[in-house]
Amino acid sequence: MESPVPSKILPTLSSPELIRHLSMEGLAQLAGEMRTAICEQVARSGGHLAPNLGVIELSIAMHRVFDFSHDRLLFDVGHQCYPHKLLTGRYPLLAKLRQRGGMSGFPEPRESPYDLFSVGHAGTAISTAVGMARGDTLNGEGFSDTNPNGRRVVSIIGDASIVNGVAMEGLNNAGTLKRQFLVILNDNGMSIAKPQGAMAAYFDRLRISHTYGEFKKAAKGLSKVVPGGKRMAEVYHKLGEISKTCVSEGAWFEHFGLVTIGPIDGHDIPTLIDVLNEAKHFDGPMVLHVKTVKGKGFKFAEGDSTAFHSPSPFTMTNDDGEELVSEGCRVELKKSARSFTGAFGEILGDLMTRDAKVVACTAAMPDGTGISKVINRFPDRVFDTGICESHALDMMAGLAKTGWKPFFAVYSTFLQRAFDQAFQESALQGLPVRLCLDRAGFVGGDGAVHHGFCDIALLATLPKACLLAPMDEPSLKAAIEFMANYNDGLSAVRYPRDSVSPMFADQACPPFVQGKARALITHTDAQVALIGYGTCTIAAANAARELALDGINADVYDARFAKPIDIDLVSSLIARGIPIVTIEDHSIRGGFGSCLLEACNERRCDTRNITRLAMPDSWVYQGERDDQLAEAGLDSASIASVARKVAVKHGRATVTV
Repeated sequence: MESPVPSKILPTLSSPELIRHLSMEGLAQLAGEMRTAICEQVARSGGHLAPNLGVIELSIAMHRVFDFSHDRLLFDVGHQCYPHKLLTGRYPLLAKLRQRGGMSGFPEPRESPYDLFSVGHAGTAISTAVGMARGDTLNGEGFSDTNPNGRRVVSIIGDASIVNGVAMEGLNNAGTLKRQFLVILNDNGMSIAKPQGAMAAYFDRLRISHTYGEFKKAAKGLSKVVPGGKRMAEVYHKLGEISKTCVSEGAWFEHFGLVTIGPIDGHDIPTLIDVLNEAKHFDGPMVLHVKTVKGKGFKFAEGDSTAFHSPSPFTMTNDDGEELVSEGCRVELKKSARSFTGAFGEILGDLMTRDAKVVACTAAMPDGTGISKVINRFPDRVFDTGICESHALDMMAGLAKTGWKPFFAVYSTFLQRAFDQAFQESALQGLPVRLCLDRAGFVGGDGAVHHGFCDIALLATLPKACLLAPMDEPSLKAAIEFMANYNDGLSAVRYPRDSVSPMFADQACPPFVQGKARALITHTDAQVALIGYGTCTIAAANAARELALDGINADVYDARFAKPIDIDLVSSLIARGIPIVTIEDHSIRGGFGSCLLEACNERRCDTRNITRLAMPDSWVYQGERDDQLAEAGLDSASIASVARKVAVKHGRATVTV
């Protein structure tokens, strides 16, 4: 029975149960409240805006039809989960979106039993859903004609992640299931940027050539033939020719053994509920193709869904200067300091202007990696492959094989998906593919699913691989110049999602020399040496200033290379009896400090006076990047505290600690 519509619905939602009793008017009101709440919060804190606005009605319909306290819901591209979280009682957490103690920006099982996996990478939902479907069936808990109260399985795919290779593998296996299995393809015509490739063009044709009107007409006729219109399996098998009007042109997914319907309007709640109720009872694998508008309901996000995919905090004002969310408002994105990403894009553009053999690519992250600064300037030499990192790296290897100088700009966390290609097609072949690893180290609000914590550990295993990290913009430029001329094998430079520091901007930046560190602060009577890798060098320099107030002289070195290590410098410091502290925003396991210890072991150096500071051997969740660094002991105050204790412990200082 439908309940009266309260004045405010969203704050009363402790579970999805309430929405099963709301009228269509109430569901529309709820959608509006959710859209306003998400816009207002992302304006304050930043976060994924456009992808979540596009799935509000779809999320409401899914939770209206399915009971995901019992049924299974798997997310692909987890950044479209905000509406799902609001519908599952997490509105009180929204005010601290992407902050410690608040709502994570991705599905998070620690947060709610409605989230089954922590999800931050594309392409995984179909495969994990197949696994849960098989597991439930083996447990005797899966939905079927003979077990109508069993668990149903739904995976929702979005932002063009269907082109991911893992998604294709999942579809190939999903088609062999002999039970209910629903894949909802949220087709918004976008990934993070404009989707790339032949499959994207295929879906463009579908959006033009099919409408829900055709499906609705067919369904109306079918309901006269099939009692209640509730038996999709019978409809499909008995009335195949008639139902072709509701099957996507070319039936692409049917080659995988999945019945396909749509596309339908993903913002029409009554339609979505009707179709999902039909799909709910289909005892076999099915794809429902849903057409949505990324950024729906917020004209700025609709007009530029790339800029508003994951914006920084922004302000919205009307003509009277009042801040609000409304159709008549103006939006101003808050400006941030110059970032490593922006600096990289300009450095790469300068290099491509001077060297006609340089080519570059990204895997669906042109803005996030800075490639957008060169993709229009050099359309024949810059490629966006879409969400397929493995293919992108193999393609770069092919370009290297034919004499080009490839640069692959990719988030550190997504490089993991292409490690086999870094090994087999690049390093093993001796091909100089160049990796530019954005978002290395802690990433702030995106949390554990996106931290770049293991790129050194992975790549250092590859013979002749050369691993670099800049501390600021001039050293990033010098690192890129070095890589452009490094032809002995794979090379990689890592840098964070952070602003570039001006601390050493007044000093000339020497070129990178393979395996050689840069001395920044030195003393004839140094009491401790701080060796930073990447931007942690800046924190080390700030720590040295704090130590100077205690009368402790701390040398500071910019390591520059994790492979090869400047072992001559390290062995010299050890020979002089100077204790060493290494600092890096990478896992303590297998990172720069580990590489340094291994180099010392090969040189037979005494390592007892070496202390390593790095990301801990535990998960660090969402929050501000500065807070994450402090939690890991990588801020300047923590570094100074450790260095002070080290200097005293080894008899190099006598201050009270």
